[in-house]
Amino acid sequence: MKVLNAHLADTFKIEIEFSDHTHGIFDAGAYLAARTGPLLDPLREPGYLKRMFIDAGALCWPNGLEISPARLHELCNLRAAV
Repeated sequence: MKVLNAHLADTFKIEIEFSDHTHGIFDAGAYLAARTGPLLDPLREPGYLKRMFIDAGALCWPNGLEISPARLHELCNLRAAV
């Protein structure tokens, strides 16, 4: 499983396309509301959140934070790609 594409759909919502031909919305706002930590805290700023990139199939940020595709797959409201 890999993240193929990701873009901001709304301020704290990231639309993600996966290698299994599904896509969904990752609610980063809800994810961050339930967690804290030095790598997560910068993501609370929309300007930093949008600096995401894909590396080796994972969703990443410049500070070293990486969320695995399997975890994102679990967290997204998924639907099959058309």
